[in-house]
Amino acid sequence: MIGQGERYVAATLLAAVALVMLVLLVLGGLFLFIGEQASVGTGQYGFGDAVAYAAMNLPRFGLQSLPAGTLIGAMLGIGNLARTHEITALRAAGMGKWRLVRAALMAGLVVVAVALVTGELVAPRLETLADEQKAFAKYNDISFAGQGGAWMRDGDTIINVSTQSSSAEFGSMVVFQFGSDRRLQSVARADHATASGDHVWQLYDYAETRFDDTGVTTRREPRHALASAASADFLQLAVIQPAQMSLGALRKAIDYRRANELSDSTYVFEFWSRIAGTLALLVAVAFAVPFGLGSLRSARSGARLVIGLVIGILYFFLQRVVGSGVTVFQLSPPVVAWLPAALLALAAAAMLWRAR
Repeated sequence: MIGQGERYVAATLLAAVALVMLVLLVLGGLFLFIGEQASVGTGQYGFGDAVAYAAMNLPRFGLQSLPAGTLIGAMLGIGNLARTHEITALRAAGMGKWRLVRAALMAGLVVVAVALVTGELVAPRLETLADEQKAFAKYNDISFAGQGGAWMRDGDTIINVSTQSSSAEFGSMVVFQFGSDRRLQSVARADHATASGDHVWQLYDYAETRFDDTGVTTRREPRHALASAASADFLQLAVIQPAQMSLGALRKAIDYRRANELSDSTYVFEFWSRIAGTLALLVAVAFAVPFGLGSLRSARSGARLVIGLVIGILYFFLQRVVGSGVTVFQLSPPVVAWLPAALLALAAAAMLWRAR
């Protein structure tokens, strides 16, 4: 049965985590807004659009910074309880070390619930909406439809792109060129395409079929330059990257790619990394408990903040560094995805075992 003392500890930790996340979100929103200044003035994209774009991307930023924010907040919350000797009083009243851990995990479950709702329902939709509004404001002279990949009309040219492998590199591209009389002049296909400038694409393994009054002609080129107002950030509207997908969408994408014998390592890594990162929130709050016990409880709040910040940053960067190992070193995506959370769990278990 959960006691009043455990509920008090959980509420204190949640309040500290909420305060830290509020600060991080304010800073994140400011950085997102500053990053949009280069786009302000392009097409109809103005100051208000930049503010709206930054606000709609805040849930994704919050998810990315939540492990570090949870760790820092939990350590500050435990530190406040230790500094005011409330942990000493609770332990004198019979609350042992593992009941403190249970109270911390109660707070962690609330954070996990918020992360799941945000990651599955809020962030993907707002992020997609933000990208759409930004692209339509910047490129209001281009038509767009999102069925069967990305379809764009740029004057007399219609472009279709099927998949996206990075922010500026896409899979197969089909280009339809029409004349002023709306008659089809040519159809071309490229194996993959790369954005090489503001309005220039490099099409690789390019094959073109041209229609005219004299007949049909074909030609092939290893590389072909295509001038188009459709930029990479516009094309990515219909080709969602794995990091923007919910867990359900990732699962469907993995099944689809396996059924069609396509590479799924990036999607598998993102799927397991999302699950591991969510469960790591529980580990983060448990990791803070030893800092309120034994000799560690005498540490100052500033010291706890620095320790939490360092560990949080290391965990954040480790998550991103290990992701490159999936592609570069052909490592197992599930194993690599769980590595940061597993290391944090081992450290938390060792510190809890030694704490008195």
